[in-house]
Amino acid sequence: MTDVFIYDHVRTPRGKGKPDGGLAEITPMQLAAQMLQALRDRNRLDTRLVEDVFLGCVSPVGEQGGNIARIAALVAGFDHSVPGVQVNRYCGSGLEAVNFAAAKVGAGQVDMAIGGGVESMSRVPMGSDGGAMALDPQVAFSIHFIMQGVAADLLATKYGFTREQCDAYAVESQQRAANAWARGYFGRSIVAPKDVVGLPVLEKDELIRPGTTLESLAALKPSFTEMGTQYGFDAVALQRYPDIEAIDHVHHAGNSSGIVDGAAAVLVGNKEAGARAGLRPRARIRSVATVGSEPTIMLDAPSFAAEKALKKAGMKAADIGLWELNEAFSSVVLCLMERLSVPHDRINVNGGAIAMGHPLGATGAMILGTLLDEMERRKVGTGLVTLCEAAGMGTATIIELV
Repeated sequence: MTDVFIYDHVRTPRGKGKPDGGLAEITPMQLAAQMLQALRDRNRLDTRLVEDVFLGCVSPVGEQGGNIARIAALVAGFDHSVPGVQVNRYCGSGLEAVNFAAAKVGAGQVDMAIGGGVESMSRVPMGSDGGAMALDPQVAFSIHFIMQGVAADLLATKYGFTREQCDAYAVESQQRAANAWARGYFGRSIVAPKDVVGLPVLEKDELIRPGTTLESLAALKPSFTEMGTQYGFDAVALQRYPDIEAIDHVHHAGNSSGIVDGAAAVLVGNKEAGARAGLRPRARIRSVATVGSEPTIMLDAPSFAAEKALKKAGMKAADIGLWELNEAFSSVVLCLMERLSVPHDRINVNGGAIAMGHPLGATGAMILGTLLDEMERRKVGTGLVTLCEAAGMGTATIIELV
């Protein structure tokens, strides 16, 4: 296999995923196309060198429908020879898109490719694409399907994470994100999307609430109690996990990921392609892994994916200098930290989706870039990024600085 290098990455700020959000006026096509343009322009890239574009998108309907990767490349003004493909690995789509691009480079099928993702949750609401997992009773019954928020509460209950622990983690995420923005840690990679007249519409992640405290979070009601009790998801979960007496509903809007819009793109290639383009590699992709896990609890797969990626790389968890795990819910991060003995000061050091939001198809590529930037800033040699995914899956990628 050929070594695969990361040459550059960009992302939008995350805009509130509602009609009054900062990116709501920008179509998902434009979000994606403008990130591709940014990669091209800041690297003076001859797009004929790009042999494929992979973009994650979790609700690929309406304005996000069809093959958004190919059309975004055309809208961005890339050469017509550049193909594209849309990727859906649920919340891991953005990272998996990068991994797919890297796999083609590593296999020698292409020399340079782009992976990334896009999701406009203000314009295409989550779940717009339907799916038998939730909508077909026969399917839902056979796999003990429950809604993801209830699964997060099940995870917390099973492993003993309290409301106070989940809230404390959320407060720290807010503080870290606010500190990172105040110190300019994200500045190198943020590209502000522009409106139809060419004016930037949002330059900073919109959801951060630096004034968040344990007291303010304690005042919030759990978000998934009614869903669990009145809609029967608690009963389904207890059928699958009869050792649990009752679900403790601990998650709410303050310790769960925010609904946002955003896009990201990552340029990968082999050594020769980078040389032809006049680019210096920033990191090498050392290993990747995707796993399935029990689909009812759904959200515990990141630790399994990380373990598999570490085994492939011949490493242990202690060998990783920095970690990024998507903060879908507080319990997801607490679970991985406990299972793999990851210190809090090594994971999500600049905050995460609880503070800044989770644009489903784009998040994986975003946090891969966040990890790389922070590794360079701290001069930390190795990093691991991972995400939980619906239906019980997880994806992980290990990178090392060049």
